[in-house]
Amino acid sequence: MIRIAAVGDIHMSPDNEGSLRPAFETLPDCADVLLLAGDLTRHGTAEEARVVAREIKDLAVPVVAVLGNHDHHDDQPDLVTEILRDAGAHVLEGEATVVGNGDTRIGVAGTKGFGGGFVGRCAGEFGEPIMKEFVRYSRHRADTLRTALEELAGRECDVRIALTHFSPVADTLIGEPPEIYPFLGSYLLAEAIDTAGADLAVHGHAHSGTEHGRTSGGVRVRNVAQPVIGGAFHVYCLPGRDGADPASDGPGSAAASPAGSAA
Repeated sequence: MIRIAAVGDIHMSPDNEGSLRPAFETLPDCADVLLLAGDLTRHGTAEEARVVAREIKDLAVPVVAVLGNHDHHDDQPDLVTEILRDAGAHVLEGEATVVGNGDTRIGVAGTKGFGGGFVGRCAGEFGEPIMKEFVRYSRHRADTLRTALEELAGRECDVRIALTHFSPVADTLIGEPPEIYPFLGSYLLAEAIDTAGADLAVHGHAHSGTEHGRTSGGVRVRNVAQPVIGGAFHVYCLPGRDGADPASDGPGSAAASPAGSAA
């Protein structure tokens, strides 16, 4: 059984420094990897990124992250990425990585993603140049996710996970005002996931959304925004390469308590 701990939208700053570290230090007892699904800072400043770095530095499990829209707000995403990588995190944008914990090989493809909406209620690449740019940017983010997942298919890993900030499905947005769905995700991400294949998709961003969803191709999607999961992280269990249902949450999957212990 492969245990995936995940959380997004932790929005760290000097005001809440140290609030997650005690929980994260319990991860070796309950998880093989920690996924961070964007919006790791409040305003994307270097000072806030260093707070995140101190929360995750020298953890005993691999840490894989994508940035979110808040992490771009100060227009320094490259600096935020550098600070997190210096702390040992694998920060992905249209890239893939394979991390190990013992004999377990976990493949993660990641991108921030972007908005645009979902089938039947989505933006089109038509009209003013700025609208075309919006949709092209979203499509590009999805294309890089597909390419990264396809890369993982050719590498030795037990599971493949799609990690994004924006949602690939509308299912996990239920609870948010429908008017803002186009700003919370894009069906193009789900198309990329279904085309390339994945065992699990994890995202954040939708603070008032719902945890569980599924792509039209059957890939399970989990919204791990901290306000949704209500704890330091959730743990999802996946069978390894020989498992019967490679996309299911195993019987050991659990919500982490605020103290970080699996319940």
